[in-house]
Amino acid sequence: MDLALLRTFVTVHRAGSFTRAAALLGLSQPAVTSQIRTLERQLGRPLFLRRARGVTPTTMGDELAHRAAPHLDALVEIAETGLGEESAVRTLHLAGPPEFTSLRALPALTPLVSHGLALRSTFLARSEEALEGLAAGHHDLAIATARPRGDLLTATPLCDEEHVLVAAPRWAARIGPGALRHKGPVVLQQLPVVEVHESLPLVSRYWGAVFDGRAAAAGTVIAPDLRAVLECTAAGAGLAVLPRYLCEGALERGEVVALLDPPVPPLRTYFLAARTGTLALSHIARAHEWLVRAAVDW
Repeated sequence: MDLALLRTFVTVHRAGSFTRAAALLGLSQPAVTSQIRTLERQLGRPLFLRRARGVTPTTMGDELAHRAAPHLDALVEIAETGLGEESAVRTLHLAGPPEFTSLRALPALTPLVSHGLALRSTFLARSEEALEGLAAGHHDLAIATARPRGDLLTATPLCDEEHVLVAAPRWAARIGPGALRHKGPVVLQQLPVVEVHESLPLVSRYWGAVFDGRAAAAGTVIAPDLRAVLECTAAGAGLAVLPRYLCEGALERGEVVALLDPPVPPLRTYFLAARTGTLALSHIARAHEWLVRAAVDW
């Protein structure tokens, strides 16, 4: 069986589309279609079902991908590094949310640089984008707040992120002790809100979990980076919901204060995702293991 045909097949399986696979391989779409048809004729079985948007693998296609992909990845690694070149620099492409990737993941991986790992990062606030890019082969690992579905990607729970309702001390004094606990939704409507998006995703999730209600408020300051949200909140722009790891220092310094201490704080889980079979590649497996071990202390 022609290895070039298998390589094209695995790329289509991971990308879920002849068009995306062609772009990744540097081929025309008709060339990719022709190679897949040739492989299907050789095997005597269809490998993909054509859909309006992309393709989905048949049972035979899934089985072939799971058997062939790890071996093809290993051959690519040998070709790129050369036999006996264990010290060759390998590049890891990591995608994830900007704040968590900047403050947690990248610092945890930097010790591997001295062991021949080069790092490239892509900041994507939406988990869907990160997982789609991972599936298409644009990234080696992706950090997401949603567990990927299907067999194309594998995911390992990384850590839980606690969310805290915070504001500058002057706002806490103006609200008064206990006001939010007993009249949370009413009080919120009267306060300015700092958020990452007009839809108030963090505030809404917090209000639903703590007050079992819907946040009826509008954002006063919208900044698509949680670090900017923290700075604006500390400067007195309003209240915000932030991950504890991000605002812990500001809380300790008294720049912001926690407005509530719920018995069960809202949590969000981060997952570390990889394409099925790629953890057979040493540099991806090493980075994956390093992040999972580091996350124990997060």
